[in-house]
Amino acid sequence: MLVGYFWLLHNRLVLGSKVWLVGGSLVFYGYWNIIYIPLLLASIFINFSVGSAMSDAPRGKRRAKLLKTFSSKQLLLFGLFFNIALLAYFKYTDFFLVNFNGIFGAHVPLSHIILPLGISFFTFTQIAFLVDAYKHEVKEYDLLRYMLFVTYFPHLLAGPILHHKEMMPQFSSKWNYALRWRNIGAGLFLFSIGLFKKVIIADFFADYANYFYADTINLDMLQAWAASLTYTLQLYFDFSGYTDMAIGVSLLFNIKLPVNFNSPYKATSIQDFWRRWHMTLSRFLRDYIYIPLGGSRNGSFRTYVNLMATFVIGGIWHGAGWTYVFWGFLHGVALVINHAWKSFGFKLPTVFAWFITFNFVNLAWVFFRAPTWEDATNVVIAMFDLGEFNLDDIYDSSVYWQVILGVIMTLVFKNSNQWAKMQKATLKYQLFTALLLIIGILYLSKVSEFIYFQF
Repeated sequence: MLVGYFWLLHNRLVLGSKVWLVGGSLVFYGYWNIIYIPLLLASIFINFSVGSAMSDAPRGKRRAKLLKTFSSKQLLLFGLFFNIALLAYFKYTDFFLVNFNGIFGAHVPLSHIILPLGISFFTFTQIAFLVDAYKHEVKEYDLLRYMLFVTYFPHLLAGPILHHKEMMPQFSSKWNYALRWRNIGAGLFLFSIGLFKKVIIADFFADYANYFYADTINLDMLQAWAASLTYTLQLYFDFSGYTDMAIGVSLLFNIKLPVNFNSPYKATSIQDFWRRWHMTLSRFLRDYIYIPLGGSRNGSFRTYVNLMATFVIGGIWHGAGWTYVFWGFLHGVALVINHAWKSFGFKLPTVFAWFITFNFVNLAWVFFRAPTWEDATNVVIAMFDLGEFNLDDIYDSSVYWQVILGVIMTLVFKNSNQWAKMQKATLKYQLFTALLLIIGILYLSKVSEFIYFQF
């Protein structure tokens, strides 16, 4: 992709370079299951048509007729309904049927729909585009560039969630048309760090997390804490590793994706945590759900209601299960308490504030990870059960020290963004990059998935 892209740009075939990126992105997306390419394209064409009709685009006859027949608000509502219905059908049909059968004693067979990769991410991306088009904040009317914005392969499967304002100018900037070796070096450096985080660190903790969560009923207190913490570490190194790889690959093409993680486990409040964790999702929830609901403009009670609603929706977005809803509810409650605490002018010592924040986040991740509600409650109850510690029952008791080391790594080491800023074209950094890349590639024979593919 890289060679073809810059070869076309070198020969002044700018349009061809964009077609090349879009085509390659579609091939990349369809490699797992080609049947979902038409779904992605239909989503793109419908959203672009609705968005351009609402925006200040030079109106052709069809757009003018469409706007004459329907108001901008009606078009926006149609676009939102289309995206939410698409997501609901593929992601929540079985969840609805399970609950329907349970409540009414029915026996409607489950559909077992296979979730298209990245549907949550490209749906949120396009909802933001529609809302901004309605506000006349969109200045992009070219279908090909819009397709590139949505399908751009580094981010397509698991984010970061992109905003058109930060991406469209980059795709059109002539400054990005030449191969830049500094970006090549920084991109490979970030990609190597991300790959290492995924295949070495995240997959290491994943083995333990899978082991513990496979039999939650028999966990003692130490094992339950090991279960929660191994997943807490797995999730961070897995998802931040993917983000590093996405940002790194994109830098090779001179395109800068937004930072998505900033040492979230160093947070000293739950508000601080959401400013550091999955930052592009936090931005979306704030700009397109929390603020439209009223934000903090209508008094404390309404602020708390808006916070709760925003994070319950965030929980539902993550997965079709009551455990995800409850995870979002927990974070909503924590943010309400955080806002109330600040309003009274209270302040905790930094170390104590971090301790409370980290342990709350770790506890909430149990509901995010557990296969069932029963598994989640088993782990949480065991975490506070002061009964016997059966160290002989664990297949590798060294996990406790490895968990401690993993937590220390998240607190003491610089994050990948800080490392990337320090990166220089010296032999030391080049050798370090090569070493990480070689180790990562050697571990690619082990099959594992990125956690956020399922969202």
